[in-house]
Amino acid sequence: MNNFEKMTSGRWLYGILPDISEALQRTEELLHRFNALPPSRRGEREALIRQLLGRTGQRFVLHSPFHCDFGAQISLGEDFVGNFGLTILDEAPVEIGDRVFIGPHCGLYTVAHALDAAQRSAGVMRSRPIRIGDDVWIGGHSVILPGVTIGDGTVIGAGSVVTRDIPAGVVAAGNPCRVIRPIGPGDRIAEEEIL
Repeated sequence: MNNFEKMTSGRWLYGILPDISEALQRTEELLHRFNALPPSRRGEREALIRQLLGRTGQRFVLHSPFHCDFGAQISLGEDFVGNFGLTILDEAPVEIGDRVFIGPHCGLYTVAHALDAAQRSAGVMRSRPIRIGDDVWIGGHSVILPGVTIGDGTVIGAGSVVTRDIPAGVVAAGNPCRVIRPIGPGDRIAEEEIL
């Protein structure tokens, strides 16, 4: 098992490893270039993101600044929108479905560090994947923690801290995030109200 396989295994490990550090530096260099490019150079920006991430849809929007650890473990579906200040710590895979909107200053964190100070200082960590279904909207300043799955069509309220799985088709919010109610026909905006 190589170091990347160990890192994504979900088990506790010593995460300070030379090849991991080299991959982090490579990603940081690409992100620096991406975040420094003006929005008018969209083609160059998209090319850098495609080089960095494991998979993207044909159409996506990713505003600067964007930060991640490796990039290669991030999968974006079609018509993804990531607003300003998105951070994805992808020590484990992060799978994001189609038509997902993520508000400004959100964090998706697959990594956790040891609670014991001496172990934490020695680099003891573990990572668990994050999965976000299709048609999900995550409100600004929300945090998604390791191992969480969010079901299709769900809305996560702004400022939420998602510590456990959230089912499909609901509004959920809070710290810790909890289901508030299902999304239903009454949530549809009447056509005559739309400009």
